[in-house]
Amino acid sequence: MSVKEIVNCGGLAVKNPFLMQIYADVTGRPMKVAASDQACAVGAAIFGAVAAGKAAGGFANVSAAQKVVCAVRERVYKPNAMNHKVYAELYQLYREVHDAFGTMAEPRALGHVMKELIRIRERQR
Repeated sequence: MSVKEIVNCGGLAVKNPFLMQIYADVTGRPMKVAASDQACAVGAAIFGAVAAGKAAGGFANVSAAQKVVCAVRERVYKPNAMNHKVYAELYQLYREVHDAFGTMAEPRALGHVMKELIRIRERQR
């Protein structure tokens, strides 16, 4: 199953549009923000209502409760395709460095990494 949307919650999601745009650009997916400032409490209430059951005024399952209780804010942060491409390049370089230093795999030549980072920097200027 693929990720179709990402809904963020909490202070950073609400107060930092710059960060939310970076998240959208990095992931290549739209970023939404939960309407409630108390998303954790809403989640707890959903599970309480499911535990109570439909007969007691609650919900039959979590999906049914989410459809009624959950909402997102109007603003959606849409990914910038050009920025996403750059982040994908940087991630590939990160993976190469990680695998060279962070695993027991065969040693790899990393001489190209700094040259690629400089090339990306110059292209972005």
